[in-house]
Amino acid sequence: MTMTDPIADMLARIRNGQQAKRKTILVPASKLKRSILAVLTREGYVGNVSDATDAQGHPALEVELRYYQGTPVISEIKRVSRPGLRQYSSKEELPTIRNGLGTAVVSTSQGMLTDAEARERNVGGEVMCTVF
Repeated sequence: MTMTDPIADMLARIRNGQQAKRKTILVPASKLKRSILAVLTREGYVGNVSDATDAQGHPALEVELRYYQGTPVISEIKRVSRPGLRQYSSKEELPTIRNGLGTAVVSTSQGMLTDAEARERNVGGEVMCTVF
């Protein structure tokens, strides 16, 4: 059976892994997921992301989850643009998450960026997810 929204699946795995206090999680590999995880790593929400294989031998990404004094660094992670309803924003309409304390991950023509980086470069794009 095929998955209709692999990005939402990845975000759910992160959410569930942190709720279960897991040190690492495995996510099926793709270029899009790797670029989203690179932004989350750069912003300090997750630790290292490395290549791995799952139990069936398929390529996967091993994501190190981060905690601060026993509580997860990510308190909220949501999918914004989804296959049934794509959400695009111009550079003026990019969302600000919790008055700038959170981050929106935006897919732009210059690659996957945070909302602050996209504003700085004057580009808009598809808002993939928000993290706080």
